[in-house]
Amino acid sequence: MLGFLIVLAVVAVLVIVTLAKSVRVVQQQTVGIVERFGKYRTGLQPGLNLLTPFVDKVRYTIDMREQVVSFPPQGVITEDNLMVSIDSVIYFQVNDPVRATYEISNYIQAIEQLTMTTLRNIIGGMDLEQTLTSREEINEKLRYVLDEATGKWGIRVNRVELRSIDPPPSIQDSMEKQMRADRDKRAAILTAEGMRQSAVLSAEGQKQSAILTAQGDKESRILRAEAERQARILKAQGEAQAITTVFNAIHAGKPDQGLLAYQYLQMLPSIAQGDANKLWIVPSEIGDALKGLGSAVGQVAGIPQRAEGNWQAPELADDPATPEVEGRVQDTAVAEADNAVAEAIAEAQKAAVGRGQAGAAAAPAPAASPEPPAADAEPPLER
Repeated sequence: MLGFLIVLAVVAVLVIVTLAKSVRVVQQQTVGIVERFGKYRTGLQPGLNLLTPFVDKVRYTIDMREQVVSFPPQGVITEDNLMVSIDSVIYFQVNDPVRATYEISNYIQAIEQLTMTTLRNIIGGMDLEQTLTSREEINEKLRYVLDEATGKWGIRVNRVELRSIDPPPSIQDSMEKQMRADRDKRAAILTAEGMRQSAVLSAEGQKQSAILTAQGDKESRILRAEAERQARILKAQGEAQAITTVFNAIHAGKPDQGLLAYQYLQMLPSIAQGDANKLWIVPSEIGDALKGLGSAVGQVAGIPQRAEGNWQAPELADDPATPEVEGRVQDTAVAEADNAVAEAIAEAQKAAVGRGQAGAAAAPAPAASPEPPAADAEPPLER
């Protein structure tokens, strides 16, 4: 009975071990490489897989996900014999697990060495400035060379990035000075450009302001000129209406020649008193005016111009003195009128001479109307 139990326990253990050897679970994005007696047999896909116990063996487990490998900085010499330190990152993915297992022993180390040699070849054909400014070009060339070289290993290089390119410290100091000078230069250029733009905008604003001011002045002058023109027109119209009214009033009053002559003589002193009147000329029409004034004075003295009515003069005796008396009376009336006119003219002449003494040397002496001869005038007849 005891022996049977021992055999049963051994069989159970063998069954358990056999099941453990024949069943294998593979994770997602992972491939298992199965070998039978040291030879590749198949690849296990993600999930539950059955193997022949004690015959098949899972040799490798390959991760099919994209992997990122960062390599330590490596010294590379540029074309101008400067040592730079380059730190790179490789993004790759295994697309053929069989080749990645049997074509290369350690593909990560192989990729690292290949990256370093490729970087030396690429950077060796560039100077320092090109190396610092052509990072994208270096990445693309490096990715192309690595992808072509690792294709036979079942590996695809997706991307290569240069994390840093560090020149020697002395070169870094020179570069910093150059960069500082470039920044100062750009700052000065930007400042000058800003000042130029500010000056242009300020000048444009002043131009617009001057244009608007000139337009406003123009419109103001036009309005003032228009207002002055309207004022002059209205003033001229008012003066014309005033002259017309005075003219109509004078003609409506029907003034005789004596009244006009009297008014003219009254205005002569006022005319002569003007500051600008240095030369006073008596018009030629004064004679006609004086004749009219003489007639008016004669009428005031009671001497009619002509006889009116039915009155008849009495017959006088043939007295030789009668014509002489009549002539003396008539001459006396005329002399009185002439004396009044002469006095008015004399006052006007005195006023004109007093105002025009300063310009007497340059201007001729004022012409005065001829006075009636005093010799012809006889003294008034005594009653």
